[in-house]
Amino acid sequence: MVMNSPRRIFTRGSYAESVRISQILRSETVGGALLLAATVLALIWANSPWASGYFDLRDFRIGPESLHLNLSLGTWAADGLLAIFFFVAGLELKREFVAGDLRNPAKAVVPIAAAVGGVILPALIFVVVNISAGPDVLRGWAIPTATDIAFALAVLAVISTHLPSALRTFLLTLAVVDDLIAIAIIAVFYPGDMHFQYLALAVVPLLAFTWLVQKRIRSWYLLIPLAAATWALVHASGIHATVAGVLLGFAVPVMRSAKRGGPEAGPGLAEHFEHLMRPVSAGLAVPLFAFFSAGVAVGGLAGLKSAFSDTVAIGIVLALVVGKFIGVFGSTWIVTKTTKAELDDGLAWVDVAGLALLAGVGFTVSLLISELSFGSDAAHYDHAKVAILAGSVVAALLASVVLRVRNRHYRTLAELETRDDDGDGTPDIYLS
Repeated sequence: MVMNSPRRIFTRGSYAESVRISQILRSETVGGALLLAATVLALIWANSPWASGYFDLRDFRIGPESLHLNLSLGTWAADGLLAIFFFVAGLELKREFVAGDLRNPAKAVVPIAAAVGGVILPALIFVVVNISAGPDVLRGWAIPTATDIAFALAVLAVISTHLPSALRTFLLTLAVVDDLIAIAIIAVFYPGDMHFQYLALAVVPLLAFTWLVQKRIRSWYLLIPLAAATWALVHASGIHATVAGVLLGFAVPVMRSAKRGGPEAGPGLAEHFEHLMRPVSAGLAVPLFAFFSAGVAVGGLAGLKSAFSDTVAIGIVLALVVGKFIGVFGSTWIVTKTTKAELDDGLAWVDVAGLALLAGVGFTVSLLISELSFGSDAAHYDHAKVAILAGSVVAALLASVVLRVRNRHYRTLAELETRDDDGDGTPDIYLS
């Protein structure tokens, strides 16, 4: 009688996919270093004797008032530069669903379940901590639900860990699904004053952009004006302008169709645009957003005491450190038990625990949602920013301890994944 082998999770993908993931993560790691540098600079400046200069710069307004775009530099960073980040996220999301792990239900169930658990548990913890604080405070329920892949990768670079390809793929896919959920949350739960006529008008340049990219037209002088018009009209409609970036990313074709109606014949425009825009997103847009958003006058020990006497800050820190861990780790464990799956050879549950802790590093989108939640309430907004920084640092430190313990084992797996005895350019493990 032939026994069926148990289904495995965190299995290694193809060599081509591993190379693609490695390229993306290298770019995001550099972006993470710039993100950290921008955050530190903002915090130092905002807490220096020259702090007024930082806040004057952040609040300096520029742009045409006639188009309702006379915005502060901080708002331009949040609404404009982050649209580039979400455009890249939209490209990556579509690629994952069309040609990546998320098109395969058996592979998709784990990162999707982990991402959903990593959103629900932190939100519940925040709500429980702040249940008696009133509806204005409960608006911040979504702040601790996001994972910042660039920040997380910067942590991995600092501790010099060598995560095997399966874990790197899981971390990226988890972050991609997390971004999708965050986009939906922003669009549904954090709209401004709605102006549906502008939303209807935004469909026109969006459709024109879609038609051009589907025809494989990549002329910047056509696409950029249409993308800008879509962004401006979505911004005017009351829906957060970053949603326009996602919609534009979804419009771009992932695969290049073969002639005569055959099957896919390789990567399409999405990969081309991603190569162009990811360095701009990771190296410019996100660090500048962090610079304008992370600056908060802490006020020394007295300021920290004030911040952490606020249930908003307590809820965010607990949600990032505890909620993310339980949500990601618990959901992954439940999926394996209900589907009778097992971890792939060479991996253990401590590896999943390390990644679950790392998922608590929430920064870019968390800062954005904190502004949407408490932008008009300076005290709660500042306390939320302090809590995001503190919770992310604590989660990063805990993840560093767990993953660093396993680093010798990761080095062994990394050597196995790069060994090429036959010299054909493809590591031998991908041929077995």
